[in-house]
Amino acid sequence: MKKLLILAFLLLGCFSMASYAAKPKAKHVVYIGLDGWGSYSMPKANMPTVKSLMETGCYTMQKRTVLPSSSAVNWASMFMGAGPEVHGYTEWGSRTPELPSRVIVKNNIFPTIFQIYRDANPKAEIGVLSEWAGIQFLVDTLSTNYHAIAPDYNKFPTALCEMAEKYIKESKPSLVAICFDNPDHVGHKEGHDTPAYYSKLEELDGYIARRYNMMTNMGAFLDSVADKLVVCSAIVVLLAFDRVDMLVALIIVGREIAVTALREWMAKIGAAASVKVNWFGKIKTIAQMTAIPMLLFHDPLFGLPIAMIGTVLIYIAAILTIYSMCVYMSAAWPHLQRQDEK
Repeated sequence: MKKLLILAFLLLGCFSMASYAAKPKAKHVVYIGLDGWGSYSMPKANMPTVKSLMETGCYTMQKRTVLPSSSAVNWASMFMGAGPEVHGYTEWGSRTPELPSRVIVKNNIFPTIFQIYRDANPKAEIGVLSEWAGIQFLVDTLSTNYHAIAPDYNKFPTALCEMAEKYIKESKPSLVAICFDNPDHVGHKEGHDTPAYYSKLEELDGYIARRYNMMTNMGAFLDSVADKLVVCSAIVVLLAFDRVDMLVALIIVGREIAVTALREWMAKIGAAASVKVNWFGKIKTIAQMTAIPMLLFHDPLFGLPIAMIGTVLIYIAAILTIYSMCVYMSAAWPHLQRQDEK
């Protein structure tokens, strides 16, 4: 049986809950749930984003799962504000109450935060996104504008975050729930309170940080240039071993520096979207990241001329590098001209 999260928290877009009484009500509420997250983990967990939220907001480490300690029972209890003896969901994969719900409202379900908020604000944008399909039976989807289930997180670990980011940016929901299915699965497979468990918590904290723009300036900087540093370092090594042409190296390294600087500048003037990654840039990256390990390995493998294939790919990458750079500069040029006029 799954242990459901003990600790859940609200990210409030417009105010700190610590000073709720002194400030206006929040316009946007983001509810994030991590399945199988035990409060015992917080002293050892490397979760700077969550801990920052705790310092500036309000929280409790004393709540417990309801019994039985399984997924549907506890997700329902959080969404409905009642225990299983009242809402009636008693099994891991409950889709309907096994016990008669003590209260039934419209949509034929026990009251949820989504239905209550819908009644209070009929025009509100309300959404629910999850990795576990069972969530959809517990949230009263008829009271939401949008609900979606992310693809298999084992294959697409960032899918839920990307879906949530897109939905929040495009629809600006008043209330949205984002429900992760980890660290529960890691806890069952590798054990709770294990290195793998804490590694997953750190990964989830990073997703939260990126989605809600809570990364430190240094973290944001390193995140944007880390892959560039890897590529440039590899090119320098290949150049030292005479496995890449000097002109190709200058094109690739020069472009990485130029595009990084361009994106930083465009972000400062609020036009970062104009130089977002294009398809030519993605193809260039694939060719480049395939070529580099081949050229580093260099020797034939299974009869394949690895060095020759890597050389062809690095030249393709260099050509696409020039083209994608022209695309970026063309998109940025109007903004550069306007800045000059000012």
